[in-house]
This record gives sequence, structure tokens and C-alpha cells, in this order.
Amino acid sequence: MSLGAGKPTGCRIGFVGTGGVARRHASVLSGFPDVELVAATDLLPERAAEFAREYDVLAVDGRADLLAQGLDAVYVCVPPGAHGAVEVELAAAEVALFVEKPLAADLATAEWIERRLRARPVLTRVGHHWRCAEPVRRARELLAGRRIRLVAGTWVDKVPPVPWWTDRTRSGGPLVEQAAHVLDLARVLVGEVAEVHAASAGPVSGGSVDAATAAVLCFACGAVGTFGTSCAAPARHRTGLEIVADGLVVGVGEDWLEVHDADGRRIEEFDPWTPRVAADRAFVDALQGRVPDPLDPLAAPPDYREALRTHRLACTLARSAADATQVRVS
Repeated sequence: MSLGAGKPTGCRIGFVGTGGVARRHASVLSGFPDVELVAATDLLPERAAEFAREYDVLAVDGRADLLAQGLDAVYVCVPPGAHGAVEVELAAAEVALFVEKPLAADLATAEWIERRLRARPVLTRVGHHWRCAEPVRRARELLAGRRIRLVAGTWVDKVPPVPWWTDRTRSGGPLVEQAAHVLDLARVLVGEVAEVHAASAGPVSGGSVDAATAAVLCFACGAVGTFGTSCAAPARHRTGLEIVADGLVVGVGEDWLEVHDADGRRIEEFDPWTPRVAADRAFVDALQGRVPDPLDPLAAPPDYREALRTHRLACTLARSAADATQVRVS
């Protein structure tokens, strides 16, 4: 099979998992002149074969065959419950990793992976591409120097059409699998959360994940917040943060920004593909040694260790909702 015929050889990239999110990354990466998509593997061989035909790569039987292709990096695009051995085996082969969020369906698995990655230092990035979005950067600039008082986070969506999603042990539930993007923004724009107290409205019909949750968050900076999720809507309804600071209200999401200040209220919409492209571009740049400012959390997607902090917050909220208790975030 011809691999990227006519394209100059660049960073050689493979895929573990060839579902929708892998296709999104492949469609972006295939447009970069310094990237060569090489091979992919999936538990469903027919899905890997279809991916291979679409992106002109080699479909292989497993991770050993994937690593035999001489790759520089691998995109790990597996369901939450399938993380673990994948990352550890790839890191042991000294291959850079782009890991799609969430890091796992639970906290213990993600923390185990992080410990193993520390023993095998490789370049890692995690798919919190919202950090690369223009409305997020603009919100950060607007909030700079202001005292933040109140935060309201929302993720109201539908149940995704994949069979594993309504099983908490396989997906982690809405707080972990869906709302992690918004929780990551809360950490970037407001700061670390010290304490949470959440409650659940009960499971979805026929599943074990929460149909809706509500939580109170206490931030280390002194701000307080609420966070609500639901997967009972007919489609994605609203996802993002509303932040109240002295003299300013900023609403922000992946592709929208709302500002209310002394000059009135204004709303802007943005192309949701722009941060997705930027996240993949930042990863490829890092592979080639062009590392962005490490002090700027919006210069690139986070590495595994930083993303673990967001995952820990999401899992703590899920535990608090399950137990209906107040929990400190470690």
C-alpha cells in the first residue's frame, strides 16, 4: 500500500483506536505537510480497515505491529475504560503520546499511568483542545487582574450513540467523559478547586451513569461556583462557563464568548475547528522540538501530568455525587 504518496516524509504518526475522534485528528493531521500518517489498529478490524482506506495508512493487528512501523508518535483514541496498558506499552517503546480525554474511566488507572510515564519520560499531550480556543484566550485576558467571585459551569447534552457510554465503569459518566473540558477551563481561568459537594438526580434509564448532577465548588482563590451536568437533552444544548468578576461577567466555551461590562453585553461566535487544528499543530511542533512557553497554559494542550489534575477534579465530583458527600480535592 502506498503511504502518503507524493507527500514529503515528516513525523510518522500512528493510531490506537479508529473511531470518530481518531478520524477528526486524522483529517487535521493529513493536511500538515510535515506529517506522515503511517498505521492504525483497532479492536474492530473492519473499522481499522475502513480508517486505513480513508487515510491511506496500514491497518495492523495490534500494538506490537503498530510499533514495528517506526513511529514518532501515536494518538491514543480509545474509550475511557480501555486506557492503561496502551499508554504504558507505547511509552516503554519511547513513542510520544497524544492521549484523548478522559484519561481513564476512573482515577486509579490514570494515576497508575502517570506514575509509569514518569519512569519512562516521553512527550505527552492530552486532548483538552479548548485551551487552544480564541474565546478562552480572550476570556483570560479580560479576567486578568480582577477578583473572581462566582463561577457557573454547565454541560447539558445527550447520551452519545456508543454502547459503552451508559456504563459508568466503562465511560466514567458525564462528569468524567463529557464535562472534563469545562472543568479544565475552570482550572485554567479561575484556579484550583479545593472542595466540592455534589448530588445526583439518579441514573439514566437502562444505565449506571448520572442523568444529571449538581455541585457546589469552592476555589482556592476564594471564589465559589456551581456546576451542573445532564445527558437528558435531545442534543447538545449548552456547554461552558460563566464567570463573575468585579465589574465584569464573562461567558466562555469552545466556540463562543459573551462579555457583559460597563459598555453593555456582546456575544461572539468562533469556528470550533480552529482550536482542534491548533492542538494537533502544537503537538507536531513539540515533536519537532518547537516547545511553546511552558508558563502559558493556553499555548498548547496540557501534558499528562497537568491533565491528571483536571481528571482528578472530575473524578472527585463524580465520587461526591455518588456518595452525596462533601469532598476535598487532593
